[in-house]
Order: sequence, then C-alpha cells, then structure tokens
Amino acid sequence: VQLQASGGGLVQAGNSLRLSCAASGGTFRRQTLGWFRQAPGMEREFVAAIRSSGGYTYYADSVKGRFTISRDNAENTVYLLMNSLRPEDTAVYYCAADPSIILSEVRRASSYRYWGQGTQVTVSS
Repeated sequence: VQLQASGGGLVQAGNSLRLSCAASGGTFRRQTLGWFRQAPGMEREFVAAIRSSGGYTYYADSVKGRFTISRDNAENTVYLLMNSLRPEDTAVYYCAADPSIILSEVRRASSYRYWGQGTQVTVSS
C-alpha cells in the first residue's frame, strides 16, 4: 500500500484545514487508517484512527471535538478535518495504514505497516 498525504499549509489559530491521504495498492477497505503527527524534537504521536469495519473512530484527547477523521472507500482516501486549530497543533502530519490492528493497539505507531510521506501543518498565533 502506498500512501500520499496532502493538504498541509500555514493557517492562523482558530481556522480549519483538511488533510487528505490517497492510497494505492492493497485493499483499501480492509485497512485501519490512522493519522499521526510529529513536532520538532518530539516523538511521533497518535492523532486519530478509523477502523476498516463499521467506521469506528478514535481520537487523541488533545484533538477530540476539534478533529474529525473520515474515509471514502470508493476514492481510496482518508481525511482529517481539523477545526479550531491551535499553535500546538503545528507538526508534520503522517497518514498510516495496516490491515490487521487489534483495538488495543490502534493508537500505537509501531502497529502500522504502511506510512505516507507527511505533510507540514503550521498554525500561527
């Protein structure tokens, strides 16, 4: 599975941004899809994930209520809609996929086999 993330940019705090991640190869509908982010000098952290079946979603506490993850299986694309952005959301955002993640590991970066190249999100105050 190849992943291509896009949609990053520079925005002011309080504004919104939508990231996209297009997948090719593999069977998209079977993949659990995740978004992670990494700020300079920090470890990569979980942001959100969506399961292959039922569309169950999971969020980091820091983004819950502001970010929404969704998927379009017909378009082989996963989205991350980010509202009410804050300067602390500034990071490189990565999409990830794996066909076999158990529920307890959905927030763990090492659980995902496939990764996109990352897209920079910068939020100015």
